[in-house]
Amino acid sequence: MSTLIVLLPPRDPAVRSEEWHLPDMPFLLLDKRGEPQRIGRSALGLLPRASATVLIVAARDTLLLAASLPPLKGPRLRQALPNVVEDQLIQDPQTCHIAVDPVALADGKRVVAVIDRGWFRFVLGAFSGAGHRNVKAVPAMRCLPAPAAAPVEEGQEAEETEAPPTPFIAGLLGQVVSTAPALIGELAAPSPATFGAPRIEIAIARGERAALGEGLALPADSIPATLAALAGDHPATLYSLSDLPGDEPRLSGSRNAAAAVAGALPLTFEALARNAVASRFDLCQFEFAAQPWRLDRATMRRLRVPIALVAASIVVSIIGVNVQWLQLSRQRDAISAQETELLLNAFPKTTVVLDAPDQMSRNLDRLRVASGELSPSDFLSLADGLARSLGPVPVNGVAGLDYRDRRLEVTFKPETKVDPDLTKRLAANGLNGSIDSNTGKWTIRSGQ
Repeated sequence: MSTLIVLLPPRDPAVRSEEWHLPDMPFLLLDKRGEPQRIGRSALGLLPRASATVLIVAARDTLLLAASLPPLKGPRLRQALPNVVEDQLIQDPQTCHIAVDPVALADGKRVVAVIDRGWFRFVLGAFSGAGHRNVKAVPAMRCLPAPAAAPVEEGQEAEETEAPPTPFIAGLLGQVVSTAPALIGELAAPSPATFGAPRIEIAIARGERAALGEGLALPADSIPATLAALAGDHPATLYSLSDLPGDEPRLSGSRNAAAAVAGALPLTFEALARNAVASRFDLCQFEFAAQPWRLDRATMRRLRVPIALVAASIVVSIIGVNVQWLQLSRQRDAISAQETELLLNAFPKTTVVLDAPDQMSRNLDRLRVASGELSPSDFLSLADGLARSLGPVPVNGVAGLDYRDRRLEVTFKPETKVDPDLTKRLAANGLNGSIDSNTGKWTIRSGQ
Protein backbone atom coordinates (compact mmCIF):
# COMPACT_ATOMS: atom_id res chain seq x y z
CA MET A 1 0.00 0.00 0.00
CA SER A 2 1.54 3.30 -1.10
CA THR A 3 1.58 6.26 1.28
CA LEU A 4 1.68 9.99 0.56
CA ILE A 5 2.94 12.28 3.34
CA VAL A 6 2.23 16.02 3.01
CA LEU A 7 3.44 18.87 5.25
CA LEU A 8 0.59 21.36 5.64
CA PRO A 9 1.17 25.13 5.89
CA PRO A 10 -0.01 26.94 9.03
CA ARG A 11 -3.25 28.88 8.97
CA ASP A 12 -2.77 32.61 8.54
CA PRO A 13 -4.92 34.31 11.22
CA ALA A 14 -5.12 37.47 9.13
CA VAL A 15 -6.81 35.70 6.22
CA ARG A 16 -10.57 35.25 6.25
CA SER A 17 -12.00 31.77 5.79
CA GLU A 18 -13.43 32.76 2.39
CA GLU A 19 -9.89 33.40 1.15
CA TRP A 20 -8.22 30.26 2.49
CA HIS A 21 -6.01 28.62 -0.07
CA LEU A 22 -3.41 25.85 0.12
CA PRO A 23 -0.07 26.78 -1.49
CA ASP A 24 2.45 24.35 -2.91
CA MET A 25 3.20 21.79 -0.19
CA PRO A 26 6.20 19.51 0.45
CA PHE A 27 5.40 15.83 -0.01
CA LEU A 28 7.00 12.38 0.11
CA LEU A 29 5.58 9.34 -1.68
CA LEU A 30 6.43 5.87 -0.32
CA ASP A 31 5.69 2.65 -2.19
CA LYS A 32 4.14 -0.44 -0.60
CA ARG A 33 7.60 -1.56 0.61
CA GLY A 34 8.19 1.80 2.31
CA GLU A 35 10.81 2.93 -0.22
CA PRO A 36 10.76 6.59 -1.38
CA GLN A 37 9.34 7.03 -4.87
CA ARG A 38 9.00 10.80 -5.19
CA ILE A 39 9.81 13.82 -3.07
CA GLY A 40 9.15 17.45 -3.86
CA ARG A 41 6.74 20.32 -3.55
CA SER A 42 3.48 20.51 -5.47
CA ALA A 43 0.05 22.10 -5.58
CA LEU A 44 -2.83 20.11 -4.15
CA GLY A 45 -4.26 19.13 -7.53
CA LEU A 46 -0.88 17.84 -8.75
CA LEU A 47 0.00 15.72 -5.71
CA PRO A 48 0.51 12.03 -6.57
CA ARG A 49 -2.25 9.60 -5.60
CA ALA A 50 -1.64 6.90 -3.01
CA SER A 51 -3.59 4.29 -1.05
CA ALA A 52 -3.19 6.34 2.15
CA THR A 53 -2.49 10.02 2.75
CA VAL A 54 -0.84 11.32 5.94
CA LEU A 55 -1.07 15.05 6.67
CA ILE A 56 1.46 16.68 9.00
CA VAL A 57 -0.56 19.47 10.63
CA ALA A 58 1.40 22.65 11.32
CA ALA A 59 2.46 23.04 14.96
CA ARG A 60 0.98 26.56 15.22
CA ASP A 61 -2.46 25.16 14.36
CA THR A 62 -2.44 22.42 17.00
CA LEU A 63 -2.23 22.54 20.78
CA LEU A 64 -1.52 19.33 22.73
CA LEU A 65 -2.79 19.40 26.32
CA ALA A 66 -3.06 16.89 29.15
CA ALA A 67 -6.54 16.59 30.65
CA SER A 68 -8.56 14.29 32.89
CA LEU A 69 -11.39 12.97 30.76
CA PRO A 70 -14.76 11.71 32.00
CA PRO A 71 -15.58 8.01 31.39
CA LEU A 72 -17.52 8.69 28.21
CA LYS A 73 -17.27 7.51 24.63
CA GLY A 74 -18.47 8.51 21.21
CA PRO A 75 -20.78 11.52 20.79
CA ARG A 76 -21.11 12.04 24.53
CA LEU A 77 -17.33 12.36 24.91
CA ARG A 78 -17.24 14.79 21.97
CA GLN A 79 -19.84 16.99 23.68
CA ALA A 80 -17.92 16.97 26.96
CA LEU A 81 -14.45 17.77 25.55
CA PRO A 82 -14.99 21.57 25.09
CA ASN A 83 -15.86 21.87 28.78
CA VAL A 84 -12.70 19.97 29.73
CA VAL A 85 -10.27 22.28 27.91
CA GLU A 86 -12.11 25.64 27.93
CA ASP A 87 -9.96 26.98 30.82
CA GLN A 88 -6.78 26.49 28.79
CA LEU A 89 -7.95 28.11 25.54
CA ILE A 90 -8.35 31.69 24.40
CA GLN A 91 -10.49 30.70 21.42
CA ASP A 92 -14.07 29.55 21.95
CA PRO A 93 -13.77 25.75 22.47
CA GLN A 94 -17.05 25.21 20.63
CA THR A 95 -15.32 26.35 17.41
CA CYS A 96 -12.48 23.87 17.90
CA HIS A 97 -12.08 20.24 16.92
CA ILE A 98 -10.69 18.22 19.83
CA ALA A 99 -9.08 14.80 19.30
CA VAL A 100 -7.98 12.34 21.98
CA ASP A 101 -4.64 10.50 22.02
CA PRO A 102 -5.24 6.72 22.18
CA VAL A 103 -2.28 6.28 24.59
CA ALA A 104 -2.79 7.53 28.16
CA LEU A 105 -0.08 9.19 30.24
CA ALA A 106 1.44 7.58 33.33
CA ASP A 107 -0.81 9.56 35.68
CA GLY A 108 -3.95 8.42 33.84
CA LYS A 109 -4.53 11.70 32.01
CA ARG A 110 -5.09 11.78 28.28
CA VAL A 111 -3.50 14.05 25.71
CA VAL A 112 -6.00 16.04 23.64
CA ALA A 113 -5.23 17.97 20.48
CA VAL A 114 -7.09 21.21 19.80
CA ILE A 115 -7.38 22.66 16.29
CA ASP A 116 -9.68 25.18 14.64
CA ARG A 117 -12.63 23.17 13.28
CA GLY A 118 -13.21 25.42 10.28
CA TRP A 119 -9.60 25.21 9.12
CA PHE A 120 -9.44 21.45 9.69
CA ARG A 121 -12.68 20.92 7.76
CA PHE A 122 -11.35 23.09 4.92
CA VAL A 123 -8.11 21.08 4.68
CA LEU A 124 -9.81 17.67 4.78
CA GLY A 125 -12.45 18.82 2.30
CA ALA A 126 -9.77 20.09 -0.09
CA PHE A 127 -7.89 16.78 -0.01
CA SER A 128 -11.10 14.80 -0.33
CA GLY A 129 -12.11 16.86 -3.33
CA ALA A 130 -8.71 16.18 -4.89
CA GLY A 131 -9.30 12.43 -4.64
CA HIS A 132 -7.44 11.58 -1.44
CA ARG A 133 -9.90 9.36 0.44
CA ASN A 134 -7.94 7.50 3.15
CA VAL A 135 -6.57 10.51 5.08
CA LYS A 136 -4.77 10.60 8.44
CA ALA A 137 -3.72 13.84 10.18
CA VAL A 138 -0.83 13.94 12.68
CA PRO A 139 0.34 16.96 14.73
CA ALA A 140 3.81 18.15 13.72
CA MET A 141 5.00 17.80 17.32
CA ARG A 142 4.43 14.04 17.15
CA CYS A 143 6.67 13.83 14.10
CA LEU A 144 9.82 15.02 15.90
CA PRO A 145 12.38 12.37 16.95
CA ALA A 146 11.39 10.57 20.14
CA PRO A 147 13.46 11.43 23.25
CA ALA A 148 16.09 8.87 24.25
CA ALA A 149 15.59 7.05 27.57
CA ALA A 150 17.91 8.10 30.40
CA PRO A 151 20.65 5.46 31.01
CA VAL A 152 20.80 3.65 34.37
CA GLU A 153 24.21 3.44 36.01
CA GLU A 154 25.62 -0.02 36.64
CA GLY A 155 24.74 -1.36 40.08
CA GLN A 156 21.96 1.16 40.65
CA GLU A 157 18.70 -0.45 41.73
CA ALA A 158 15.55 0.26 39.81
CA GLU A 159 13.62 1.58 42.81
CA GLU A 160 16.38 4.04 43.58
CA THR A 161 16.50 5.41 40.05
CA GLU A 162 15.16 8.92 39.86
CA ALA A 163 12.61 9.80 37.21
CA PRO A 164 14.28 11.04 34.01
CA PRO A 165 14.08 14.77 33.44
CA THR A 166 11.24 16.00 31.26
CA PRO A 167 12.52 16.43 27.68
CA PHE A 168 12.08 19.62 25.68
CA ILE A 169 12.30 19.11 21.91
CA ALA A 170 12.00 21.89 19.36
CA GLY A 171 11.88 21.46 15.61
CA LEU A 172 12.48 24.28 13.11
CA LEU A 173 10.10 23.42 10.26
CA GLY A 174 10.87 26.18 7.80
CA GLN A 175 9.93 29.77 7.09
CA VAL A 176 6.40 31.11 7.40
CA VAL A 177 4.38 30.77 4.19
CA SER A 178 1.07 32.58 3.84
CA THR A 179 -2.09 30.78 2.75
CA ALA A 180 -3.59 33.93 1.23
CA PRO A 181 -4.28 33.55 -2.52
CA ALA A 182 -2.22 36.62 -3.42
CA LEU A 183 0.85 35.51 -1.45
CA ILE A 184 1.22 31.87 -2.47
CA GLY A 185 4.82 30.72 -2.10
CA GLU A 186 6.02 34.08 -0.74
CA LEU A 187 7.24 34.96 2.75
CA ALA A 188 4.64 36.62 4.93
CA ALA A 189 5.27 40.25 5.65
CA PRO A 190 7.13 40.49 8.98
CA SER A 191 5.80 42.62 11.80
CA PRO A 192 7.64 45.89 12.56
CA ALA A 193 9.12 44.35 15.69
CA THR A 194 11.13 41.84 13.66
CA PHE A 195 12.75 44.52 11.45
CA GLY A 196 12.37 42.41 8.31
CA ALA A 197 13.80 39.19 9.75
CA PRO A 198 12.07 36.06 8.37
CA ARG A 199 9.94 34.16 10.83
CA ILE A 200 10.55 30.45 11.43
CA GLU A 201 7.90 27.83 12.17
CA ILE A 202 8.78 25.99 15.40
CA ALA A 203 7.20 22.81 16.75
CA ILE A 204 7.75 22.25 20.48
CA ALA A 205 7.28 18.86 22.18
CA ARG A 206 7.57 18.63 25.94
CA GLY A 207 6.32 16.76 28.98
CA GLU A 208 6.20 13.01 29.57
CA ARG A 209 7.35 11.18 26.44
CA ALA A 210 7.28 14.59 24.74
CA ALA A 211 3.52 14.04 24.39
CA LEU A 212 2.50 17.67 24.89
CA GLY A 213 3.37 20.60 22.72
CA GLU A 214 2.51 23.68 20.77
CA GLY A 215 3.83 25.78 17.89
CA LEU A 216 5.41 29.21 17.48
CA ALA A 217 6.60 31.51 14.73
CA LEU A 218 9.73 33.47 15.75
CA PRO A 219 12.33 35.61 14.02
CA ALA A 220 15.50 33.65 13.38
CA ASP A 221 17.67 35.85 15.59
CA SER A 222 15.38 35.43 18.62
CA ILE A 223 14.99 31.62 18.44
CA PRO A 224 17.88 30.60 20.78
CA ALA A 225 16.92 33.00 23.57
CA THR A 226 13.19 32.17 23.35
CA LEU A 227 13.73 28.41 23.38
CA ALA A 228 16.18 28.66 26.26
CA ALA A 229 13.62 30.59 28.30
CA LEU A 230 10.88 28.07 27.47
CA ALA A 231 13.04 25.04 28.25
CA GLY A 232 14.27 26.34 31.60
CA ASP A 233 16.16 23.58 33.45
CA HIS A 234 14.85 20.79 31.21
CA PRO A 235 17.22 19.14 28.72
CA ALA A 236 16.51 20.69 25.33
CA THR A 237 17.13 19.31 21.85
CA LEU A 238 16.85 21.46 18.73
CA TYR A 239 16.25 20.04 15.24
CA SER A 240 16.09 21.77 11.89
CA LEU A 241 14.73 20.36 8.62
CA SER A 242 17.77 20.03 6.42
CA ASP A 243 16.22 19.13 3.07
CA LEU A 244 12.68 20.53 3.04
CA PRO A 245 11.59 20.49 -0.63
CA GLY A 246 11.27 24.01 -1.97
CA ASP A 247 13.71 25.58 0.51
CA GLU A 248 16.69 25.18 -1.78
CA PRO A 249 18.88 28.30 -2.34
CA ARG A 250 17.16 30.83 -4.55
CA LEU A 251 18.75 32.77 -7.42
CA SER A 252 19.13 35.73 -5.12
CA GLY A 253 21.46 33.72 -2.89
CA SER A 254 19.05 33.50 0.10
CA ARG A 255 18.90 30.25 2.03
CA ASN A 256 16.67 28.63 4.62
CA ALA A 257 16.98 30.75 7.72
CA ALA A 258 16.06 27.82 9.98
CA ALA A 259 19.19 25.94 8.96
CA ALA A 260 21.35 28.85 10.12
CA VAL A 261 20.29 28.60 13.79
CA ALA A 262 23.28 27.54 15.87
CA GLY A 263 23.10 24.19 17.65
CA ALA A 264 20.29 22.77 15.52
CA LEU A 265 20.65 19.10 14.63
CA PRO A 266 19.75 18.14 11.05
CA LEU A 267 16.37 16.44 10.59
CA THR A 268 15.54 15.23 7.12
CA PHE A 269 12.06 15.65 5.70
CA GLU A 270 11.97 11.92 5.05
CA ALA A 271 12.59 11.21 8.75
CA LEU A 272 9.83 13.67 9.69
CA ALA A 273 7.47 11.98 7.22
CA ARG A 274 8.25 8.46 8.45
CA ASN A 275 7.61 9.56 12.04
CA ALA A 276 4.20 10.82 10.91
CA VAL A 277 3.38 7.45 9.35
CA ALA A 278 4.44 5.63 12.54
CA SER A 279 2.44 7.93 14.86
CA ARG A 280 -0.74 6.47 16.34
CA PHE A 281 -2.29 9.87 17.06
CA ASP A 282 -4.80 10.62 14.30
CA LEU A 283 -6.67 13.92 14.45
CA CYS A 284 -9.40 12.56 12.18
CA GLN A 285 -11.84 11.60 14.92
CA PHE A 286 -15.54 12.00 15.65
CA GLU A 287 -17.15 13.90 12.75
CA PHE A 288 -13.87 13.81 10.78
CA ALA A 289 -13.34 10.05 11.17
CA ALA A 290 -12.88 8.15 7.93
CA GLN A 291 -16.18 6.85 6.54
CA PRO A 292 -15.46 4.82 3.39
CA TRP A 293 -19.17 4.15 2.84
CA ARG A 294 -20.02 7.85 2.51
CA LEU A 295 -20.58 8.90 -1.11
CA ASP A 296 -19.77 12.57 -1.44
CA ARG A 297 -19.74 14.65 -4.59
CA ALA A 298 -16.10 13.90 -5.38
CA THR A 299 -16.72 10.16 -5.13
CA MET A 300 -19.83 10.40 -7.26
CA ARG A 301 -17.91 12.32 -9.91
CA ARG A 302 -15.30 9.56 -10.06
CA LEU A 303 -17.98 6.86 -10.14
CA ARG A 304 -20.10 8.40 -12.86
CA VAL A 305 -18.59 6.34 -15.67
CA PRO A 306 -18.64 2.99 -13.78
CA ILE A 307 -22.21 3.60 -12.61
CA ALA A 308 -23.27 4.49 -16.14
CA LEU A 309 -21.66 1.30 -17.48
CA VAL A 310 -23.36 -0.83 -14.82
CA ALA A 311 -26.74 0.81 -15.54
CA ALA A 312 -26.28 0.28 -19.28
CA SER A 313 -25.33 -3.36 -18.70
CA ILE A 314 -28.47 -3.91 -16.58
CA VAL A 315 -30.68 -2.31 -19.24
CA VAL A 316 -29.09 -4.41 -22.00
CA SER A 317 -29.50 -7.58 -19.88
CA ILE A 318 -33.18 -6.84 -19.21
CA ILE A 319 -33.80 -6.17 -22.90
CA GLY A 320 -31.94 -9.35 -23.87
CA VAL A 321 -33.86 -11.49 -21.37
CA ASN A 322 -37.18 -10.14 -22.61
CA VAL A 323 -36.26 -10.67 -26.26
CA GLN A 324 -35.22 -14.26 -25.54
CA TRP A 325 -38.42 -14.84 -23.57
CA LEU A 326 -40.49 -13.59 -26.52
CA GLN A 327 -38.61 -15.91 -28.88
CA LEU A 328 -39.09 -18.93 -26.61
CA SER A 329 -42.74 -18.02 -26.09
CA ARG A 330 -43.30 -17.97 -29.83
CA GLN A 331 -41.55 -21.33 -30.20
CA ARG A 332 -43.72 -22.78 -27.42
CA ASP A 333 -46.90 -21.50 -29.10
CA ALA A 334 -45.77 -22.94 -32.45
CA ILE A 335 -45.06 -26.37 -30.94
CA SER A 336 -48.37 -26.33 -29.08
CA ALA A 337 -50.20 -25.47 -32.31
CA GLN A 338 -48.47 -28.34 -34.12
CA GLU A 339 -49.41 -30.79 -31.36
CA THR A 340 -53.04 -29.63 -31.47
CA GLU A 341 -53.08 -29.92 -35.24
CA LEU A 342 -51.70 -33.48 -35.11
CA LEU A 343 -54.28 -34.47 -32.50
CA LEU A 344 -57.20 -33.05 -34.48
CA ASN A 345 -55.93 -34.62 -37.72
CA ALA A 346 -55.62 -38.06 -36.06
CA PHE A 347 -58.80 -37.79 -34.00
CA PRO A 348 -61.17 -35.33 -35.72
CA LYS A 349 -63.97 -36.00 -33.23
CA THR A 350 -61.98 -34.36 -30.41
CA THR A 351 -64.02 -31.38 -29.28
CA VAL A 352 -61.89 -29.97 -26.46
CA VAL A 353 -58.08 -29.84 -26.47
CA LEU A 354 -56.57 -29.42 -23.01
CA ASP A 355 -53.32 -31.39 -23.17
CA ALA A 356 -52.66 -32.57 -26.70
CA PRO A 357 -49.81 -35.04 -25.92
CA ASP A 358 -51.75 -36.70 -23.08
CA GLN A 359 -54.94 -36.87 -25.11
CA MET A 360 -53.04 -38.39 -28.04
CA SER A 361 -51.50 -41.05 -25.78
CA ARG A 362 -54.87 -42.04 -24.25
CA ASN A 363 -56.57 -42.19 -27.63
CA LEU A 364 -53.80 -44.45 -28.96
CA ASP A 365 -54.17 -46.73 -25.94
CA ARG A 366 -57.90 -47.03 -26.59
CA LEU A 367 -57.23 -47.89 -30.23
CA ARG A 368 -54.77 -50.62 -29.20
CA VAL A 369 -57.30 -52.11 -26.81
CA ALA A 370 -60.05 -51.92 -29.42
CA SER A 371 -57.86 -53.74 -31.96
CA GLY A 372 -56.96 -56.46 -29.45
CA GLU A 373 -53.43 -55.22 -28.82
CA LEU A 374 -52.28 -54.95 -25.24
CA SER A 375 -51.33 -51.55 -23.92
CA PRO A 376 -47.85 -51.23 -22.33
CA SER A 377 -49.55 -50.16 -19.12
CA ASP A 378 -52.02 -53.05 -19.01
CA PHE A 379 -51.79 -55.70 -16.33
CA LEU A 380 -50.78 -58.44 -18.71
CA SER A 381 -48.06 -56.31 -20.35
CA LEU A 382 -46.63 -55.29 -16.97
CA ALA A 383 -46.81 -58.85 -15.60
CA ASP A 384 -45.13 -60.25 -18.71
CA GLY A 385 -42.33 -57.68 -18.50
CA LEU A 386 -41.85 -58.46 -14.81
CA ALA A 387 -41.62 -62.18 -15.51
CA ARG A 388 -38.92 -61.60 -18.13
CA SER A 389 -37.01 -59.35 -15.71
CA LEU A 390 -36.94 -61.58 -12.62
CA GLY A 391 -33.71 -63.31 -13.60
CA PRO A 392 -32.22 -65.02 -10.52
CA VAL A 393 -35.26 -64.08 -8.41
CA PRO A 394 -37.45 -67.21 -8.14
CA VAL A 395 -40.97 -66.96 -9.52
CA ASN A 396 -42.41 -68.52 -6.36
CA GLY A 397 -40.75 -65.71 -4.40
CA VAL A 398 -43.58 -63.35 -5.43
CA ALA A 399 -46.14 -63.11 -2.63
CA GLY A 400 -48.70 -60.98 -4.45
CA LEU A 401 -49.53 -58.70 -7.36
CA ASP A 402 -51.80 -55.68 -7.18
CA TYR A 403 -52.75 -53.65 -10.27
CA ARG A 404 -54.22 -50.13 -10.03
CA ASP A 405 -53.91 -46.87 -11.92
CA ARG A 406 -51.85 -48.52 -14.68
CA ARG A 407 -49.13 -49.63 -12.32
CA LEU A 408 -48.28 -53.00 -10.86
CA GLU A 409 -47.45 -53.37 -7.18
CA VAL A 410 -45.33 -56.45 -6.41
CA THR A 411 -44.87 -57.92 -2.94
CA PHE A 412 -42.04 -60.44 -2.48
CA LYS A 413 -41.90 -63.03 0.26
CA PRO A 414 -39.78 -62.06 3.29
CA GLU A 415 -37.22 -64.80 2.62
CA THR A 416 -36.81 -63.79 -1.04
CA LYS A 417 -33.68 -61.79 -1.78
CA VAL A 418 -34.05 -59.32 -4.63
CA ASP A 419 -30.74 -58.56 -6.32
CA PRO A 420 -29.81 -54.91 -7.12
CA ASP A 421 -29.83 -55.56 -10.88
CA LEU A 422 -33.63 -56.03 -11.00
CA THR A 423 -34.06 -52.35 -11.81
CA LYS A 424 -31.69 -52.66 -14.78
CA ARG A 425 -33.50 -55.73 -16.11
CA LEU A 426 -36.86 -53.96 -15.81
CA ALA A 427 -35.46 -50.99 -17.77
CA ALA A 428 -34.21 -53.38 -20.47
CA ASN A 429 -37.79 -54.64 -20.86
CA GLY A 430 -39.28 -51.15 -21.08
CA LEU A 431 -40.39 -50.90 -17.46
CA ASN A 432 -39.60 -48.60 -14.55
CA GLY A 433 -39.29 -50.14 -11.10
CA SER A 434 -38.95 -48.56 -7.66
CA ILE A 435 -39.15 -49.92 -4.10
CA ASP A 436 -40.96 -48.36 -1.15
CA SER A 437 -38.52 -48.50 1.76
CA ASN A 438 -41.38 -48.44 4.29
CA THR A 439 -43.51 -51.30 2.94
CA GLY A 440 -40.92 -53.18 0.85
CA LYS A 441 -43.29 -53.23 -2.16
CA TRP A 442 -42.07 -52.74 -5.71
CA THR A 443 -43.99 -50.47 -8.08
CA ILE A 444 -43.72 -51.36 -11.78
CA ARG A 445 -44.76 -48.89 -14.48
CA SER A 446 -44.51 -48.77 -18.22
CA GLY A 447 -41.39 -46.90 -19.37
CA GLN A 448 -43.11 -45.59 -22.51
